[in-house]
Amino acid sequence: MVRMKRTVTSALDLTLSGPVKVIFSIAVAEGAPLATEELSFVLDGEEVGAKELVDPHGSRLHVLEVSGQQLGMRYRAVVDGQFSPARVDDLDLVEYLRPSRYCESDTLGPTAASEFAGLEDQALLAAVTEWVADRLTYAAGSSLPTDGAVRTFLGRQGVCRDFAHLCIALLRALNVPARLAAVFAPGLSPMEYHAVCEAYVNGAWYIVDATRLAPRQSLLRVSTGRDAADTAFLTNLGAPVTLSGLEVSAVVDNFDTDDGSQLLALR
Repeated sequence: MVRMKRTVTSALDLTLSGPVKVIFSIAVAEGAPLATEELSFVLDGEEVGAKELVDPHGSRLHVLEVSGQQLGMRYRAVVDGQFSPARVDDLDLVEYLRPSRYCESDTLGPTAASEFAGLEDQALLAAVTEWVADRLTYAAGSSLPTDGAVRTFLGRQGVCRDFAHLCIALLRALNVPARLAAVFAPGLSPMEYHAVCEAYVNGAWYIVDATRLAPRQSLLRVSTGRDAADTAFLTNLGAPVTLSGLEVSAVVDNFDTDDGSQLLALR
């Protein structure tokens, strides 16, 4: 396996309207072979600290309770090497079969059964990827934050999280555990945080990305959950905030071509 070095950055600027708890999920997940990492928060010109929380999947949440006007976040990390394979937990294999907020697998059950009857394992993942890619158009700004897999299926367009939600819902409807992973994605254009589906087959978690916008080999995990409700890069509790700036970059030293023929895990 070729050693891989990935360099990622993120910058967010928020305008605050009052006291608020802000939760960022923007850093590379726990367990990455970090060569360097820098993270800072600045509130109205003064650096402030954040409390880090880590969930069972290694998603790192940075929590601040602040009152001011302008809050900025800057992040940079160099990951030299690859993660160990994602662990498998028996509870995950139950949780990620259930319908969730954005992945209405129960509603899409008849569709999944009629379209993918008789398929399993790698053949099923390939078929779901192809089916979703053929039926959805990637269109920035085409979906609402409240859209789930059913509305995406009916509207036939969306962004990366919508593609991922539909893949997840179809796979869960076929009794394949599936979940959402937020990632840094070298090669993505336009560059932003990216969302993909992970499906459990043959004893491991594998990437399903029907957008085909970035090679799966170089994706770098940020957070993991049932759907976008668990993996949002920004959550605010309290006063409203306005996202006034967002910049993301991700580069890799060995850029792969992904022809879609392999089972690939997030590494």
